[in-house]
Amino acid sequence: MSANELSNKRITNISVLNNSYVIHVPLHNDYVNKSEIYYFALTHRYGEELIECSSSIQSKQGDYTIINVSFSFEDNIELFLKNEIWDLNLFKEKNDELLKLRVESNYDNLRFNTIILEEKEKIFYPFTTKEGNVSFRINEYQMFGTFEEVYLETNKLIFSGNYNYPPLFHSHEYVVKDVKVIVTNNIDEQEIEVSIQQNLRDDLYDKYNGNEMLKYAGFKGEFNFLPYVILNQNKYYKFYVELTYEKDGAIHSIRSTRVRIDHFANSAQKKIVNYNERKFKVKVKPTKKSKYLSLQISDYKIKKEVFRKLKSGWIRLRRSNALQELYKYAFVVLGKLPVKQNLIMFESFLGKQYSDSPRAIYEYLLQHKPSYEMYWSVDRRQLKFFEDKNVKYVRRFSIKWLFLMARAGYWVSNSRLPLWIPKPKHTKYLQTWHGTPLKRLAADMDEVHMPGTNTIKYKQNFLKESSKWDYLVSPNAYSTEIFKRAFQFDKQMIESGYPRNDFLINSNNSETISKIKKSINLPGDKKVILYAPTWRDNQFYARGKYKFNLELDLERLKQEFEDEYIIVLRLHYLVAENLDLSGFEGFVYDLSHHEDIRELYLISDLLITDYSSVFFDYANLKRPILFYVYDIEDYRDNLRGFYFDFEEKAPGPLVRTTEEAISAIKEIDYNGFKPSETTDAFYKKFCYLEDGHASKRVVEKVFQK
Repeated sequence: MSANELSNKRITNISVLNNSYVIHVPLHNDYVNKSEIYYFALTHRYGEELIECSSSIQSKQGDYTIINVSFSFEDNIELFLKNEIWDLNLFKEKNDELLKLRVESNYDNLRFNTIILEEKEKIFYPFTTKEGNVSFRINEYQMFGTFEEVYLETNKLIFSGNYNYPPLFHSHEYVVKDVKVIVTNNIDEQEIEVSIQQNLRDDLYDKYNGNEMLKYAGFKGEFNFLPYVILNQNKYYKFYVELTYEKDGAIHSIRSTRVRIDHFANSAQKKIVNYNERKFKVKVKPTKKSKYLSLQISDYKIKKEVFRKLKSGWIRLRRSNALQELYKYAFVVLGKLPVKQNLIMFESFLGKQYSDSPRAIYEYLLQHKPSYEMYWSVDRRQLKFFEDKNVKYVRRFSIKWLFLMARAGYWVSNSRLPLWIPKPKHTKYLQTWHGTPLKRLAADMDEVHMPGTNTIKYKQNFLKESSKWDYLVSPNAYSTEIFKRAFQFDKQMIESGYPRNDFLINSNNSETISKIKKSINLPGDKKVILYAPTWRDNQFYARGKYKFNLELDLERLKQEFEDEYIIVLRLHYLVAENLDLSGFEGFVYDLSHHEDIRELYLISDLLITDYSSVFFDYANLKRPILFYVYDIEDYRDNLRGFYFDFEEKAPGPLVRTTEEAISAIKEIDYNGFKPSETTDAFYKKFCYLEDGHASKRVVEKVFQK
């Protein structure tokens, strides 16, 4: 690889010899010279174990130093067998702090560097994660398939690639009988067998330690999809490679995991096909996250296609810097029009919800100050919900929204508005925020791990936004002190309690609880466990879309509590997961998109959370709380850090495993919930202002006229 192609922390090569791995990692020369300490290590994905790697300088190429990173599989075999996934990280010391950074993949077919454990029928191999980093895992024997090149024609898909069944390439006991591609679809269970031809691969032989069998791992073939087109059926096809081999005189077959498309061939291809006097659109592309090959066939309708293209063009324009500049200019111009002092614009969680303290303030104003003209700023995907609620709204970023926002006397929001929106001088901006801080915020954060930003940029942008706030709501004296410092806020603080919690105080009765359960079709005869975890800054798909691994074992919980409890899941609004809850119908309910979490608090008999600020609000109900903190060391020490000793002062037990959670729930069932000195101290420090009148206090302070 030439010096121009090198990239900091992105590997150039992985090889395995005598059960030891050698990885070449380029580091920028300035990076190496300025770091006081740096080293490489494998870290267990879900635990604290760490395996330090040996490293040495291999060579220098231009601005980069190539580091030889190595580790022995055999020396660490017990740890690898115990824990499934290991991530390759670079640790470096900076300003007396140790930073952990992921090592990036070069998207080669890393799995060819596999170690076989024949006696256990397991394999150990490197792979590229969905985020593009290098990790290692141990697994049962598996087969992998890759399409390196695909070409779409009007009647067929032409492909070439390779398959990888590691035991086959490490033993002479296997005799290949047949290799074929299997195609399935999303509509029915039909399997289509596609014959393929062998494609000799001297390049694989040369690259992966001269293994003779690898010469025959390549294939090429064609999938004629026209005979499978059905009217009015939109299908997408999935691809697998199936290997038939002989071993010890017996015939065996094994099918690969779903075929991935090579990283460098992942641009979409599409054709418009005439068939049986109908037009079809055929598109081949990789799936967004896992890069699986997907062939989509759908009806082609010219009106729909024109609309789709116009919509796509508008979305690109809407997200462009040019439109933002135009909107900024429009704000300045429209801000010179007569001010509508009695106009209030409300927004909750980026326009995605009718909820939280903005809702509480809005409903109080409706009842006590109806002379105000009030609109909700709503994300285009949530319009129907506001229509059904009969709430006056305007679509976010529409022309009408622009006129209203620029002329409004007041803005009320619980999260940051887009940074490019200038606040007119005549507008009063009430920021209600959305939680009592446990995790470090804004200027108090030492290190930012979110996508699309860095620590300095994140803090600058946050403080630029907070400088626009005229009022900031605080739930207690503890939060006031932190908000002033973390947001560098020096305007009017309203220490009132959170308006959103008025509902918990004023509606905590059996009639309301029963009504809510009935409205969302929950059984009225079972107790409710609410599981409401937060997001992890460093686990994401893209900016504003965070992933979440459900570490809680729902199967075990179902075995123990199905007769008495149901579980309600409420993921953070930034989490992008669509959970597969097949098999848990009637026991687990995903209400992540329920309009307002306050109703879920009220119907729940017990809360399980982690580091989410929901427990500060739920504590007002004085009901039991469990803290499921399987990754507390990483979260506390590497991601955010806490403002107080969470482990010492949390108003409930901390549990790290599902079994510990089960034991804690059973103990509460058996002994009942009895507040301790710790929980009483917590209530006095954080909940003392929550008396059901916070909305009134805020309105009287801001909307005096």
